[in-house]
Amino acid sequence: MSFGICTLSVIPCRAEGNDRAEIVTQLLFGEHYTVLEEEAKWVKIKIAFDNYEAWICRKQFTEITSQEFDDLNLNDFDLAGEYFGEITNSKNERQVIPLGSTLPYLHNNKLKIRANSYQYKGKVATKEFSKIEEIALIYLNTPYLWGGKSPFGIDCSGFSQMVYKLCGIKLPRDAYQQAELGETVNFVANAKVGDLAFFDNSEGHITHVGIVLENDKIIHASGKVRIDMLDHNGIYNEELKSYTHKLRIIKSLV
Repeated sequence: MSFGICTLSVIPCRAEGNDRAEIVTQLLFGEHYTVLEEEAKWVKIKIAFDNYEAWICRKQFTEITSQEFDDLNLNDFDLAGEYFGEITNSKNERQVIPLGSTLPYLHNNKLKIRANSYQYKGKVATKEFSKIEEIALIYLNTPYLWGGKSPFGIDCSGFSQMVYKLCGIKLPRDAYQQAELGETVNFVANAKVGDLAFFDNSEGHITHVGIVLENDKIIHASGKVRIDMLDHNGIYNEELKSYTHKLRIIKSLV
């Protein structure tokens, strides 16, 4: 068995080992994974953070040892805490990394991946749940991207997962998986800031998630990360003058 780590800003992870296959999630800088299968041009991986399985291009694969993988698993590393941070390697080559990137062994603004060290320029996430609204608002107006997890583009469950990650809480990748966690909130009026609201389709499958804000509002990724009104029926879009998502359940995780 082999292992790897993301050393690029963002790596697309696909449903199949094919350039035309849909992107189902992304790796952000510093995220590590187990290798499940290998082909000439593609590598199937399981992401350590959420156990999500997908395929990445072999050209974007950086191998680490089993010991390095175990050490990464044992630590709770700092995360990049602003829209974009910057790292510089020993060759003085600069690289932009997005919000929520992992910063392995960060100390005195220096981080390390294998034998490579980097200078980090940027803020570090506080991982405090009390900051959840502030963190969520950083993503405001980020374009919607199926499978996305970064300020370059993000989907609804990627948004909730990343905001919670920056608050120090692990969530699974997909909305229906996230809906299985926490305690049910029986009424919208009882929901508090940071609770997760889930929405279903005509077949009863949960297909959307957003984060509850104050004053009957919700922030969610739909076209872009946006703020809309929330009531017992669902999400009401003032611009469209109509409901866009039907409320299924609200969960409190903290």
